[in-house]
This record gives sequence, C-alpha cells and structure tokens, in this order.
Amino acid sequence: MEKKSKIFVAGHKGMVGSAIVRELQRQGYNNIITRTHKELDLTRQDAVEAFFAEEKPEYVFLAAAKVGGIIANQNALADFMYDNMILEMNVIHSAWKNGCKKLEFLGSSCIYPRMAPQPMKEDCLLTSELEKTNEAYALAKISGLKYCEFLNRQYGTDYISVMPTNLYGPNDNYHPEHSHVLPALIRRFHEAKQDGLKEVTCWGDGSPLREFLYVDDLANLCVFLMNNYSGNETVNAGTGKELSIKALTEMVAKVVGFEGAIKWDPSKPNGTPRKLLDVSKAEALGWKYSTELEDGIRLAYKDFLENPMRAER
Repeated sequence: MEKKSKIFVAGHKGMVGSAIVRELQRQGYNNIITRTHKELDLTRQDAVEAFFAEEKPEYVFLAAAKVGGIIANQNALADFMYDNMILEMNVIHSAWKNGCKKLEFLGSSCIYPRMAPQPMKEDCLLTSELEKTNEAYALAKISGLKYCEFLNRQYGTDYISVMPTNLYGPNDNYHPEHSHVLPALIRRFHEAKQDGLKEVTCWGDGSPLREFLYVDDLANLCVFLMNNYSGNETVNAGTGKELSIKALTEMVAKVVGFEGAIKWDPSKPNGTPRKLLDVSKAEALGWKYSTELEDGIRLAYKDFLENPMRAER
C-alpha cells in the first residue's frame, strides 16, 4: 500500500476495526474511508454495491462482523450465521467487481475443529467437527475465507485472510451477557469491587486453556500482512502462549483490585477445552506480538474506566 492509497476499513467502530484505523494512521496512511452502520448497512447488497461503485477503494480491511460470547452464540445461531455470511459476501464480492487491489478478511480461531491438534496450524481447517457453541459463527467465517481463496484461484485476485485468537483491548464490548470472557471478567470484578462483594462466581470450572492477543498487536499484524503476504492459506494471529481461565480470572481480579473470593459454577459450559494457535507462520514472515497479557489487561481496564458508556453496550 502507498501512503495515499484509498483504504476502506469495514467495521471501524468495533474493537478490531478501530485498532486497524489507529495503526494505519500511526504508520502515515492518510486516505482511510469509513462508514458507520447507519451510513452503510453491509448486509444490504444494493447499498454495498453502490458504495463500492462510487468509492472504488484500492484496499479493504474486512473487520466488520456480528460477534458475541457463548450465550449470544447459543441463543442466536441463525442470526450469527446469516448476518455474518451475507455481510462478508457482499463486501468481498463488491470489492472484486470494482477492481479492489487487495482485500484482507478477518476471521476467528473458532473456525478450527473443537479437538484440533494443539497448537493449531492453519492447515487443520475442516479436518474434524467444530465446537457446537459457536458453530454458526465459525461456518460463516469459513465461508468468507474460502470465498477469498476461490476468487484468487478463479480470477487471480490477491485476497488474504487472518485468523486471530481471543482478542481484547480498547473499544471492547463489556455487555454482561454478550461479551467475551476477558472483558466480561473486567466488568464483573469492577462491579463487584464497587459493590463491596465478598465473592464472585464464574462460569465453568476454570480448566479450559486460552490464548489472548492485544488488539493493537493484531492491527499491526494486519497492516504488515497487507504489505507482506499473499496466499490462499490463512495466517494465524496470536502469541503462542496460553493460560487457564482460572489463571486469567485471578489475573483480571488482581489488575482490577478485587480482593474477594472466586467461586466456580461447573453447571455452566466451559466451551472448547483448549484453543492455542500455532503462530510460526506469522513469525516466519517476520512478525511477533509485543504486548504481554497482564500489561494488556491494565491498558484494557484503563480504557474501560475512561469510557463508561462501553459498559452499557
């Protein structure tokens, strides 16, 4: 990309999209196009086609998505599949029709099989059954990355995809039911501290292992890949490090300053037992994360405190 290239960041109000905009600006890119959902509904094919025909962006970061935690995914399977699939197909297809030079599709590590060999390499995709709690979302994301691959094969496009591990950081979603585990813990312990509670109960038994990547590190990788990678296979984005949900919970409580007891409710779902990405491909390309987890949680909690409206989303 040139510094003056016309770049469209789809989903710029979300955690990932806003981080990509920050990273592009930090690196001196000065022709960034954005649209709010109100200005452009990406699930409306006619609206997306009209936007691309008028603006003709040269590069596209597709970070827009309907996202949520375990409860949201379980309760709205059809919505998660339909909204994500139609959104990504509209954007990718319109980018291709209007001569977009390069597109980068943002997926999720939930695309990999529930019991995939650990750490998960990019080539384990579609080798066995998906995790049921987010199957609809995963199928939509798999369709998006495969559509990019098939356009490359059929029409010679240069469309790539990146699969992040669990993300956190500025502009996260702290909704009490629809958020992911780390922001949910930040809110829960913050409110428990405010209310003077002596204990907090968390879902499951704390045994699942998870990997977390600070969203600004992901954004740095996204821009790096746009400039340095072409290929049909996706690229994993993570740290290559994991910890138990129990250890994560204790770390968040420490950062927030909650000193009460932590209880567990094993009647609630744990989700996938382990999800660690093999990040050797990204590292071989010359990229590595820079934000350690506890430091990132401190930055995320600072953002949470400075932006109280985010807790109400």
